[in-house]
Amino acid sequence: MTALPEWMLSLPEEGVTAEEYDRMPEEICRRIEIVDGSIIVSPSATPRHNKIARLFANALEAAAPAPWQVTTDVDLRLADVPLHNRRPDVLVFDGDPDVLPVRPHQVLLAVEIMSKGSVSADRLDKPAEYATVGIPHYWRIEQQNSGLVTYTHILNATTKSYVSSGAHTGVLKTEQPFPVAIDLDALS
Repeated sequence: MTALPEWMLSLPEEGVTAEEYDRMPEEICRRIEIVDGSIIVSPSATPRHNKIARLFANALEAAAPAPWQVTTDVDLRLADVPLHNRRPDVLVFDGDPDVLPVRPHQVLLAVEIMSKGSVSADRLDKPAEYATVGIPHYWRIEQQNSGLVTYTHILNATTKSYVSSGAHTGVLKTEQPFPVAIDLDALS
């Protein structure tokens, strides 16, 4: 059994701060998310997961009008105190791609690709967190026996919760947040 790194054993009760996180090596940050200061370790994504994220991001990037940019697996800082940092699989945002972390007010769409280890987080936790900070659109991609299903959601600004705007198989075709058609069968 591998021992935990020393820095994980000496965390204060309030958990990781934004300053501490920002000093961590990128190779550690790529493997963790921070929820209310607590470290959530994520297993490495499978090659299939990474391929879906890359191809999905490419399709969104081809359709996204200026000034929107598309990226994969970057820090999204939901709160500084207590530190709340997520790493969506795909993110559509406005801003300088070299200035990280991305902040909620910059984000148009967050996309998560659900895996066996992220079912509760992707179906319950992350949508609630993203809605609370006002991210207008949330999409979840699930891998099912018949192929990929993309569940699209739009923010209800009054209730700070998402409303379903569709479940897409075969081709994801939507006008919101911008016109896009993505061949889901080609992604898998």
